[in-house]
Amino acid sequence: MTAASVDPDFVDEAAAPGPAKRPGFVYFLGYGIMAPIARLVFRPHITGRENIPETGRVILASNHLSFIDSLVIPLTAPRPVQFLAKSTYFTGTGFRGWISRTFFTAIGAVGVERGAGQAAQDALDAGRRILESDSAFAIYPEGTRSLDGRLYRGRTGVAWLALTTNSVVVPVGLIGTQEIQPVGARFPRIRRVTVKFGEPIDVSRHGTADSGRARRRATDEIMAAIHDLTGQELANEYNETPPSGVVQRVAQAILRPERR
Repeated sequence: MTAASVDPDFVDEAAAPGPAKRPGFVYFLGYGIMAPIARLVFRPHITGRENIPETGRVILASNHLSFIDSLVIPLTAPRPVQFLAKSTYFTGTGFRGWISRTFFTAIGAVGVERGAGQAAQDALDAGRRILESDSAFAIYPEGTRSLDGRLYRGRTGVAWLALTTNSVVVPVGLIGTQEIQPVGARFPRIRRVTVKFGEPIDVSRHGTADSGRARRRATDEIMAAIHDLTGQELANEYNETPPSGVVQRVAQAILRPERR
């Protein structure tokens, strides 16, 4: 779940988000322990770390291939990075619940509810609060993981956040993360991955956040930059969540044309 999966038209501009909670002791302790171990074990090939501003508001907009992506980005970036995660990771009880809360807090996750409507607005507001605290925020414009390895069309939440908060966007290309933890795998495997941080993009030249055309053009520029980094096949469509029920699957088969 990420704010990037939400279209900005859900957002109520009158909503006034409160201040974001910055990463604290648990994050830096976890980063200090996990980052060296991860680099030693997985030996990631990292390029372009110098493209991430040392301070100020920055959005790391990445392709999305695996659950492990949300660990790879914070552990390879040169500054603290926060992202959105399911609120259930933070609400468990007992020892397992404590482990889950501690782990996701340590990697910079911020809990949000899944869904559309108010939940979608809350997700965007959470991302905005993080950025307005002059922090780095990672999102996936595709909205959800690519199950076939293709790069899907970006949703305009990433542009709305950048234009609303006057944040610079650094495109991120992840290569090989799906090999560490393929969809359905319970445990990660040791595989080398590549992380490419591209040159910063100032999307303000496209217009303002209240312009649908500006949001679309800015998003397309960001996705083109991600594609330049990864070389993935382009899907030229949105990555939709698979239908869960029989009626939904039948309706999708009838209403949606075949891929070409």
